[in-house]
Amino acid sequence: MYRRSRAASNRIRQWTTLCAAALLLAGCQSGPWRDMKESFKEVFAGFKPKGEPALAVGIRQYEDGKYPEASESLHSALYQGLSSADRVKAHKTLAFINCVSSRPAACREEFRRALAIDPALELVAAEAGHPTWGPVFRAVKTGR
Repeated sequence: MYRRSRAASNRIRQWTTLCAAALLLAGCQSGPWRDMKESFKEVFAGFKPKGEPALAVGIRQYEDGKYPEASESLHSALYQGLSSADRVKAHKTLAFINCVSSRPAACREEFRRALAIDPALELVAAEAGHPTWGPVFRAVKTGR
């Protein structure tokens, strides 16, 4: 499992608090609540998880066949913080890397992590038909 630094835990706590406040204010259309709602929109518009650049580098390295470097970048991105959708993308890419690197147990574990975040995850047709990771994904998805 990944360890979070105290700073990362504080950012997550702040983000959660902001999300809860935004949800509470989402239905408010008048008075001071409307102004607060607009302030939250500005705050959220500027929020970008710190791990996004490392994720982009990791995916590019994966596409270039630089699997050890890609794995390192993707793990770094996960450690730095990513949105749920990006965490799924990172774990899925790590699963692909592990599968083609003949590490089936690690491949399964990364698919499990991705599915824990998004149980509805499906591979696109080209990915699902891949002879190495397609069967592994299907087996993890069905619980075999």
